[in-house]
Amino acid sequence: MASRPKATILDIAREAGVSKSTVSLVLQGSGLIRPETALKVRKAIEDVGYVYNRGAANLRKAHSNVIGMVINDLTNPFFAEMAVGMERVFQSAGIVPFIANTAENPVRQEEVLKSLMEQGVAGLIVSPARGTTPGAFRRIEMAGLPIVFTMRRLPESRIPVIAPDNHRGAWLATAHLIGKGHRRLAFFGGSSDLVVYHERLGGFREACEGLGIAKRDTLVVEGETSRKGGIACLETALAMAEPPTAALCFNDAVAFGVMLALRKRGLEPGADFAVVGFDDVIEAQHYMPALTSVAVDSAGLGERAAHVMLKMIQSRTTRAEDHIGAVNLVVRDSCGPDRRAGMGDAA
Repeated sequence: MASRPKATILDIAREAGVSKSTVSLVLQGSGLIRPETALKVRKAIEDVGYVYNRGAANLRKAHSNVIGMVINDLTNPFFAEMAVGMERVFQSAGIVPFIANTAENPVRQEEVLKSLMEQGVAGLIVSPARGTTPGAFRRIEMAGLPIVFTMRRLPESRIPVIAPDNHRGAWLATAHLIGKGHRRLAFFGGSSDLVVYHERLGGFREACEGLGIAKRDTLVVEGETSRKGGIACLETALAMAEPPTAALCFNDAVAFGVMLALRKRGLEPGADFAVVGFDDVIEAQHYMPALTSVAVDSAGLGERAAHVMLKMIQSRTTRAEDHIGAVNLVVRDSCGPDRRAGMGDAA
């Protein structure tokens, strides 16, 4: 993507009808400028797309060795594992990663991005927060700063994305549950404002339709992508007249919540209700029972994102190809026995 020339202080001064020195004072936060003048200058800054580089203002450096890693939820072990993969690559390349957690808050995300750009980072790797608008990164693109998305893409965005094959992963997991004899299935967690949700839900639905599960026997329950969300999803499902006997969860965190909620009801994950997660975080293999999950190689995705970013910086480009990573289903104990072997339905 060709970037337009970066706006300068002179451009702001012309737009606002003030002197360059006035613009400089406003950028430095000086109290010497009248509020109405400062407001006019700040509006001009937005209009011309100027980015104040505080690092350059303090010390003129030929090159920054800092890359911003902006993650939507570091409390989710998947994203923590992915960030470790990125950091490993950057450390060996002599790059200093700066990591920030936006806690799924687009307002916080905007503040973090603005601050990182002012500090003069060499590039940004972002997993967008829920509710991020398609235009949220336009200013960064216009500034010609390399940026890569991980896990989540935005509609109509041309920013390169590093993500797993969500559709295929969900298909594999659902086909496994159907193959074990389940005929009433659920999809738990996630929300329709996420592209990744539609990809995973799409794989679930395609497998159900293609393998003979009637639409009336499938249940989709949206919810938080956390343990809390998983607990709420299971409560909703078990309140149905004919509840499902198995669920594919949006991610492992939701699956852990489902398993906790089953135990609170005196039901055993696997034996009484089959559970499959997505991401295969390290905790999945150590859970009781061990969680069947779609493995996406979280650390590997992080490493790939870091390598793509380094190549973009070295090539002085904002272009890169999307990377869709391979997935596989890791079968453990949380799916329980084969229901075709004469077992009755669990309630």
